Parts: sequence; structure tokens; C-alpha cells
Amino acid sequence: HFLFLNIMLVSQYYEILDLPVGSSIDEIKKAYRKMARLYHPDVNHSADAKDKFIQVTEAYDFLMANHGKGQLDEQDFFMIAEEWRKYRQDRSRQRAQYYARSSFGSFKNSKYYRSTRILNASSVIFTFAIAVIVLIYTVFGYVLKLKNPEPGTKISNLISFILLLIMSLILLSISFISLKAYIDANKKHKKGT
Repeated sequence: HFLFLNIMLVSQYYEILDLPVGSSIDEIKKAYRKMARLYHPDVNHSADAKDKFIQVTEAYDFLMANHGKGQLDEQDFFMIAEEWRKYRQDRSRQRAQYYARSSFGSFKNSKYYRSTRILNASSVIFTFAIAVIVLIYTVFGYVLKLKNPEPGTKISNLISFILLLIMSLILLSISFISLKAYIDANKKHKKGT
């Protein structure tokens, strides 16, 4: 019976973020960013904005801390829910109240809010750099094979080069698209606030 109440609690946290139960971490982060921007008292001046902001922050904290733990047995789930209620729920609410008192600009620039970004600069730049390096090494390796050929490997070298070239161009295209999406998201984020 208690497990049913806890499952309802989890589903309510998803409901607060307007998400289906079992959403991915990226979906949770995206929903939180949207809701935090919508309900931050510095932006939303309605009477219940602060309470909604606190609820949204608590839901986000709970879901991030317990993501992927839905397949636990009743006793383990009970312990997680109790640990959350005893230690983290109050801390989450205090953090939300602190951020609710600050300006939205300060909140937006906080480490907490920035951690909700789906794409971060280091991973996007790293992926793009790896794609460029793979492309350079593919071309450089083929040129070296042409200068120092091994007997009877001319066709296999060409086929290997073409396959590696295609794969490196696909990787470069995907990383370029990610880089462009990251840049566009940052421009939109700066314009929006």
C-alpha cells in the first residue's frame, strides 16, 4: 500500500514538469528549464509563481536524483523515498526559495541552472575536434600509403580509404550539426533573457 503512494509521488513529480513517467534525463532537463523560466518570480508576477517555481525545482531535483531507479523492489523504493523526504526535500526547497528570491538573470547564470543544458560547450567542441582529427588522419594515412605502397594492396587501400572517408565525413557532419545547434541555442538563450 505504501509503495502505491510513493509511485503516485513519483508520477506527480513527472506531472509537475508536464512529462510522462520514465522520461529521459535530457527531457527532464529541458522541461525544468522551460518551467523554471516560466515560473521564476522575477519573470512571472502571479501570486502563486514562487510556489510553482519551488515545486518545479523540487520535482527536478527528485527526478534527477532518482532517475533510473523505477525498477526497484518495494523495500528499496521505500528507503529511497524516505531518504529523499528526510534529507533532500528540505534542501531542495531551500535552494528553490533562494533562487526564487534572486533575479532571473542571477538564477540563469547560476551553476545549478546551467547544469540543465542538454548540450554543453566542452562536449560539442570535443566531438567536432575529434571529427576533424579523424578526417585529417584518414587523408594523411591514404597519402602515406600512396607514397609507400605495399605490393598487391592498391585496391584494398582505396576501398579502406573510401570507407574511412565516408565515416569521417558523416562524423564531421553530425558534429557540425551539433555545434550549430549549440550556437543557435546559445543565441536564442541570450536573446530570450
